[in-house]
Amino acid sequence: MSKLNQTVYTDFPLRFGQNGVATTQRIAHIRDQIEQVLFTDPGERWYRPEFGAGIRSLVFEPNSSPLWQVTRQRLQSSLADALAGEVSPKDLSIEIGAHPDYAERLIITISYRLTALNHSESMEFEVAP
Repeated sequence: MSKLNQTVYTDFPLRFGQNGVATTQRIAHIRDQIEQVLFTDPGERWYRPEFGAGIRSLVFEPNSSPLWQVTRQRLQSSLADALAGEVSPKDLSIEIGAHPDYAERLIITISYRLTALNHSESMEFEVAP
C-alpha cells in the first residue's frame, strides 16, 4: 500500500490498548466513517444535528421501493458530506433492496473509490427487525 494509506487515525469506536488510544490507517478509517454515518441518528450529535442517516429506524418502515429511494437519497447526501475530500460523489454508489430470502430485511450496499489511493471497496449492511 502507498504512503498515503500510512497516515494514522484514531480508531472508531474509541478504545484504549497497552500503548494508549487505538489507531487505524486510512482505508479502515473510511470504513469507520461510513458506519458512523449509517448508525448515527440525525440529531444524536449535539454539535452536528444534521449528521447521520439513522438506518436503525428503518426496521419500522415498510420494506418497499419508496423507502429504498428515500434512503438512497439520504445516504448519498450524508456520505458525500462525511467523506468529502476522500471519496468523490460520482464515485459513490448506493444500492438498496430487500433481502432475496427474507423480504422483511433491508440490504444496503455501498461502493466507493478512495480518490487519493485509487482504491475501490464495497460494503454490505443488513437491516433486520
